[in-house]
Amino acid sequence: MTEAYIVDAVRTPIGRKNGALASVHPIDLGATVIRAAMARVPVDPAAVDDVVFGCVDAIGGQAGNIARTSWLAAGLPEEVPGTTVDRQCGSSQQALHFAAQAVMSGTADLILAGGVQSMSRIPISAAMTAGREFGFEDPFSGSTEWHRRYGDQEVSQFHGAELIAEKWGISRDDMERWALRSHERAHAAIVEGRFAGETIPVGDFRTDEGPRDTSLEAMSRLSTLRPGGRLTAALASQISDGASAVLVASAAAVKTHGLTPRARIQHISVRGADPIFMLSAPIPATEYALRKTGMSIDDFDAFEVNEAFASVVLAWLAETGADPDRVNVNGGGIALGHPLGATGTKLFATLLNELERTGGRFGLQTMCEGGGTANVLIVERLG
Repeated sequence: MTEAYIVDAVRTPIGRKNGALASVHPIDLGATVIRAAMARVPVDPAAVDDVVFGCVDAIGGQAGNIARTSWLAAGLPEEVPGTTVDRQCGSSQQALHFAAQAVMSGTADLILAGGVQSMSRIPISAAMTAGREFGFEDPFSGSTEWHRRYGDQEVSQFHGAELIAEKWGISRDDMERWALRSHERAHAAIVEGRFAGETIPVGDFRTDEGPRDTSLEAMSRLSTLRPGGRLTAALASQISDGASAVLVASAAAVKTHGLTPRARIQHISVRGADPIFMLSAPIPATEYALRKTGMSIDDFDAFEVNEAFASVVLAWLAETGADPDRVNVNGGGIALGHPLGATGTKLFATLLNELERTGGRFGLQTMCEGGGTANVLIVERLG
């Protein structure tokens, strides 16, 4: 089995809902990051074997296999194919996993993996709610077998995040302190230029819009999302727009094209957990990855754990014993946003750059996902 090398990883700045990227068509947003990614490496685009992109709610402007349409809109060779992946919030991390698997298997040498999402133009869960015109209230309402197994329990990320906070005894104050730290870390990263190496402009838009000047007092005044609950809007990831891309290469491609790989994929896996809790799967998925590799949580210099909700990260920290000072050190989705289909490879670009900035060797990335699954990736920095 050959090794999968990371040649480069880039992303757009992340735009707020109805912000700087709201007017950009999703295909054009994908094309922008694809064009930029290919321009940064000495590779003939015709040598790319496939384009694998994540995208959730693939309807409207995001329909029609946006991996393929974005590549073509970027003006790149028609003979290069593309496919679009939906593993909910982990879609582009799964795209990266598929790219690595293809290279490791020897069936491909160069794959561009990434993702795109315009949540301003295509609202979250739009693909699910679109089914109402066909007589279904949600994806589960017509399924006898689903209800036989799970009954009438609510299936939603909000419910799952509340269940996690309750089960792990995570208070609203705990979550607000983590959220504040996310904003503070993101502001510091922007001021210090830590994202400069991974971020490509979209027109005149060059800086992430999400981070806010907030305080514990300001967050304490917000109403909870549900009566009697602990979560508020300040404790959830922001609705966002963005795109990201990673070029994955085999050893043969590295030699043929004279590339200098920045990192090597050490492990990829995905595991499932209770779909009602929905967002707790990063815990067993991380445990599984550590067992498979024989590594310890203390072996890692940096972690990216997607901040879908503050409770998700805090429960993961409690169970894994990871050092919180190594987790999301440049802020997370609460501050920087979570453009669903693009977030996986966006986080990877940040993880890779953080390892290079600090001289760290190993990084681990994991994401909770709709349906109760979670991807885990372990990367080793080279050089």
